[in-house]
Amino acid sequence: MEMQLVVFRLANEFFGIDIASVESIVKMQDITRLPQMPDFLEGIINLRGKILPIVDLRKRLNLPAMEKTLESRIVVTSFFANTIGLIVDNVEEVIDIDDNLIEPPPSITSSVNTEFIRGIAKTGQMLIILLDLEKVLQSKAAIQAAALQV
Repeated sequence: MEMQLVVFRLANEFFGIDIASVESIVKMQDITRLPQMPDFLEGIINLRGKILPIVDLRKRLNLPAMEKTLESRIVVTSFFANTIGLIVDNVEEVIDIDDNLIEPPPSITSSVNTEFIRGIAKTGQMLIILLDLEKVLQSKAAIQAAALQV
């Protein structure tokens, strides 16, 4: 069985999430910071009249910080009927991948907590870390952020 992935870069690594979880991809814009929020929650934006919480995926995954560039994007995702934006370094492509090319995460990974990883996809020379969005965003803070939506 095949699945479609949105592939993006963070800290020179390729990551992927199921396209069914992605509503849109937008350019970076000014983010309004909120007091008393966890470090990985950058703040909120107004996206087409809707308040959208924004999570810096580098910070959430404990990857080294980097300045936002013209290539940086916000991947707008749906999570438990809420919408949350994820800041990524850049979006590479949308690909179809066969399930048999996906392996379980190794017990030891270099930079990302394995609890956030659904698997590793192999496509040619590229390894894509498949994120489990539910676990990445599953925290009191992320749910609190989602509750901010109007």
